[in-house]
Amino acid sequence: MRVDLCVFSGLKIYPGHGKKLVKVDGKTFHFVNAKCAKLHLAKRNPRKVNWTVLYRRKHKKGLTEEISKKRSRRTTKFQRAITGASLNDILAKRNQKPEVRQAQREQAIRAAKEKQKAKVIQKKVQKPAAPKVQQKQKITKTVPKAQPRVGGKR
Repeated sequence: MRVDLCVFSGLKIYPGHGKKLVKVDGKTFHFVNAKCAKLHLAKRNPRKVNWTVLYRRKHKKGLTEEISKKRSRRTTKFQRAITGASLNDILAKRNQKPEVRQAQREQAIRAAKEKQKAKVIQKKVQKPAAPKVQQKQKITKTVPKAQPRVGGKR
């Protein structure tokens, strides 16, 4: 006994039932009943017709009995080095006491501020050495006043 599937609905077609449509290009379509044939000829999308197998598959209907939910794996923590710092450096820094870390931070800030001050002082020393150039005074042009418009609105 050969059981076919309906092209539109996806239901089983038993021998002696259904309808077969052969198009000019040679494609054959098997339908379980006239309802499916009409909907196919009207170019309805079986994924949008509620009672078809394709609709049920697309909208995940009736699958809970067959497949139990997959368990998600627990995420594992993994540490790796960052560019410019090896893993050992990172772990050593993490294990430092907060006071030590604070002291290092303040020392680094102090060094940066001193460097900045040195730069400013160096710029001040270099400025007087350059000859002073007098700035040109802006010349104001006398622009004739615009004539008042003659006539009314357009």
